[in-house]
Amino acid sequence: MRTADEHALAALSLAPDPVPVELDLRHALGHVTAAAIRAHADSPPFDNSAMDGFAVRWADVHSAATAAPVMLALMGESRAGVPFTETLVPGRAIRIMTGAPMPAGADTVVPLEATSGDGADVTVLEARSEGAHVRRRAEDARTGDEVIGSGVELSARHLAAAAAVGAAHVVVFRSPRVGILSTGDELAPLGATLAPGEIYESNSVLLDGAVRRAGGMPVLLGPVRDSVADVVAAIRRDDVDLIVTTGGVSVGAYDVIKAALTDLGVEFMTVAMQPGKPQGLGSVDGLPLLCLPGNPVSVAVSFELFVLPVIRAMRGLPQPLPWTPTTAAAGWSSPAGREQFMPVRWDAGSVMPATGAGAGSHLMARLAMADGLARVPADVTEVRVGDSLEWRRFAG
Repeated sequence: MRTADEHALAALSLAPDPVPVELDLRHALGHVTAAAIRAHADSPPFDNSAMDGFAVRWADVHSAATAAPVMLALMGESRAGVPFTETLVPGRAIRIMTGAPMPAGADTVVPLEATSGDGADVTVLEARSEGAHVRRRAEDARTGDEVIGSGVELSARHLAAAAAVGAAHVVVFRSPRVGILSTGDELAPLGATLAPGEIYESNSVLLDGAVRRAGGMPVLLGPVRDSVADVVAAIRRDDVDLIVTTGGVSVGAYDVIKAALTDLGVEFMTVAMQPGKPQGLGSVDGLPLLCLPGNPVSVAVSFELFVLPVIRAMRGLPQPLPWTPTTAAAGWSSPAGREQFMPVRWDAGSVMPATGAGAGSHLMARLAMADGLARVPADVTEVRVGDSLEWRRFAG
């Protein structure tokens, strides 16, 4: 058996190179930059006021004080989008609003609260310093400056920064299209009345959400029944970049994924882990496939360990996601010779199993209570209260 880390590297080796595309800025949220975003214009593009008040010449107001105020006649006003077009002359002032362009000839803004007046004139009661309350052109960024580097996952604040410097389009890595194929004669659609031996199909729901959270675009290819022909037909796609299957990868008589794909270039093996021991991976006509077990908790764990890194690589994101130290708040058993990935709840710096004392790969309803996975080494068979472990929050 290979280790989980070895299998993760094998899966990662199948990841196609990320594909750069140019997108409208408003459609780039969550994408990863394939090239740096540079300023198309100075930010701010002109000197402007940081306060509501009056644009003045420092030479006219530098001596102003409550005991010796300075009175100036008003020439007009400057407001955002409607600048004052004349030049300020000595002994005069211009009413100005926050964000409005500084008029020619003015070098200082006196805040409204430091003045008094009757509308035609303004009395300056205090002048703090030359250049006060003026936002200078390009003090945030100059044309050509790198504002956002490459390899950055774009958030709303990144998009706002790019917009502020005039970047209407950005070059990002395309979101990978991930085909999701669940298999099994026992699978019933949501809302149906269960017939004897049937279960509700939940794996595609889990993977659909997990792929979206990981930044991919899910494409549902199933579910399909336990038919080799149906499986082969479902994976013959030219509109996806990666296919993830669930079920049919073990040693049973009806493990249809294994039967359908072994001769097409997919390798099936066991991984020294719990849950998720049976796995498969490979390429069919250049299309990478990751074949996961069918038990729902195994699917959730396998996605985090093997599928998520591939999606991140296809998006241009770094590897790997970190595991962080924690302690066990409860005890549980772990299988000898296999690394265990236990779904756990996080509480005040320690973790405890979310599925009770066992690690059943079928306990999907209990998985909803989990915050992430605790990693138990292969040579540990008993986790005790206070033991040091590593853990990681679910990403998908």
